[in-house]
Amino acid sequence: MDRETENKPEAQNYAKAEMLIRKPAKEVFEAIINPDITTNFWFTKASGRLDANKEVEWVWEMYNHRVPVFVKSIQLPEKIIIDWGNDGELTTVEWTFKNIHDNETFLSIVHSGFTGGQDKLIAQVRDSTEGFTIVLAGLKAWLEFGIRLNLVADRFPQ
Repeated sequence: MDRETENKPEAQNYAKAEMLIRKPAKEVFEAIINPDITTNFWFTKASGRLDANKEVEWVWEMYNHRVPVFVKSIQLPEKIIIDWGNDGELTTVEWTFKNIHDNETFLSIVHSGFTGGQDKLIAQVRDSTEGFTIVLAGLKAWLEFGIRLNLVADRFPQ
């Protein structure tokens, strides 16, 4: 989001999480679009990899939760934009991959499109910021050290 857009009241209802991942942008990008990798740190199943103008489904078996995902745009290895959610609760997630050095990528995730009253907006922004921060930590541990931290699975113990 640019500064001008960020100052509009409706544009302030977004969540943002960012982290440096010490891997090349192409490898970090692949970890988000390829469920064979993503299932090591985020969801447990997917109906397919992310490709432009494709709809897939992500599943978190431990929570008996599934969500449809529509890929709006993919710009390898710089940006992924998806819409996700269920009826009436569709939001947008944008991943931006900034190559810092050959083996360093700064990954920014912006989740926007929240609706509702003030309490609902605050809860959505808080939960999304927390959730994507956990995803980034799990991604970092997996790609940099090959460690599966189970952060998402352990967020809400059964």
